[in-house]
Amino acid sequence: AMFLSQAVRRLQHTCIIPRGVAGMASKPALDTKIKPEDTIFAKIARKEIPSKIVYEDDHVMAFHDVSPQAPVHALLIPKAPIGGIGDVTAEQADLIGKLLSTVPVVTSKLPLEEGYRLVINEGKHGQQSVRWLHIHILGGRQLTWPPG
Repeated sequence: AMFLSQAVRRLQHTCIIPRGVAGMASKPALDTKIKPEDTIFAKIARKEIPSKIVYEDDHVMAFHDVSPQAPVHALLIPKAPIGGIGDVTAEQADLIGKLLSTVPVVTSKLPLEEGYRLVINEGKHGQQSVRWLHIHILGGRQLTWPPG
């Protein structure tokens, strides 16, 4: 049992299995009732909470994750409050395009010459922990597949 527990922790660290698998403690369930405007990312976007910013313009911002899951782990968010990818509307297509087209700008500022992975989690089963659309930019080591 101890060996399995250690193996699960190692696999979680390498992003192969999500937390909560094989009896490990899970992240708190996403509270879908919370408004995006009330989340920690809203406070970061409004500069009420400091963050280690990688990139920022009028529409998007990227900052280092405070709980990195890889040697390089940044988050890219729109400044507009969007709860998740499942909440995106056709009217927000330009903003989503801006968000994705900013990825190369952000990654050029990070040590990711060998590549990286983008992850968007949605909802409880997707392990979305903050109800604000965000893209994880992960790299700095060889990532494995499948991710979970």
